[in-house]
Amino acid sequence: MLATVKEKLVLGIDPGTQVMGYGLILAKGQKLTLIQYGVIHLKKYSSHALKLKKIHERITSILEEYAPDEVALEAPFVGQNVQSALKLGRAQGVAMSAALMRDIPITEYAPKKVKSAVTGNGNASKEQVANMIEKLLKFKIDDQSLFDATDALGVAITHIFQNGVNTAKKKSWSTFIANNPSRVSKTKK
Repeated sequence: MLATVKEKLVLGIDPGTQVMGYGLILAKGQKLTLIQYGVIHLKKYSSHALKLKKIHERITSILEEYAPDEVALEAPFVGQNVQSALKLGRAQGVAMSAALMRDIPITEYAPKKVKSAVTGNGNASKEQVANMIEKLLKFKIDDQSLFDATDALGVAITHIFQNGVNTAKKKSWSTFIANNPSRVSKTKK
């Protein structure tokens, strides 16, 4: 009997209001394959509302082009600046809503959780995360301006490590009944 190799395409997102990183990883069994990564530059937009619009447009475009199975986001780091945290939360929310509108499951991970999952150290630097991502995905990053993208790849990898490769889509009662007819009791009317 041949074992089927399950696969899952995960979009990782590192939310930001100046630069937002994203990365797509295909997990097939134990093998991780880099599909795409990049950053969305937002500094050039004058208003926060316009930045949110651009985030929504670009994330929607990525979702439509690649149709990931799941989306993993880094939870906003809350420092002492409440306004920055609020803006970052809005950016994350816009990215989340783009996925939710397509019924793509989303999961959030704390920054320390991502660093710990990827490097083994919850206090790792961006450089350490990027270095480990290069090793795990077997590619080289020559541009430090892409560290937000490597953070996003780290979020996707964390999600894959946490959840394994399970391609089961959302389950419904009708799916359960169709797949398990012997477990359903039939009542007489």
